[in-house]
Amino acid sequence: MYAVIRIKGLVKVRKEVKDTLKMLRLNRKMHCVLLKENDVVKGMLQKVKDMVTWGEIDDNTLKILIEKRGRKPGNKRLIKEEAEEVFNKIKEDQKVPKIIKPVFRLTPPSKGFKKSIKQHYPKGELGYRGKEINELLKRMI
Repeated sequence: MYAVIRIKGLVKVRKEVKDTLKMLRLNRKMHCVLLKENDVVKGMLQKVKDMVTWGEIDDNTLKILIEKRGRKPGNKRLIKEEAEEVFNKIKEDQKVPKIIKPVFRLTPPSKGFKKSIKQHYPKGELGYRGKEINELLKRMI
């Protein structure tokens, strides 16, 4: 399962890239979504690779993300039991259940971005980063 984080804004962006970001539900900077790994998602990520970063999320980071940043409709926080239930459903089905919002709102990373935002990983922050997404997510939660 991929965790996708939007890094850049919408200034001077082509319409097809805007539409792809809308389909991915990445409407603002510092938003994160969880997506299944398949060919359709990989193609969409290649189209928006200059705006987002993504990688495979591990169980520990997923659990922290759901507990701290998961919200129910009405922007209400999840209690401990609900967070466990959501985590188990995501592990089984590989998709976010309907009882929580599909987008996780994050803060800018503590101690800032390590490198240039404009370049691709490992020189910068954009693009595919594999397991290193977990370290970035923990700084943003």
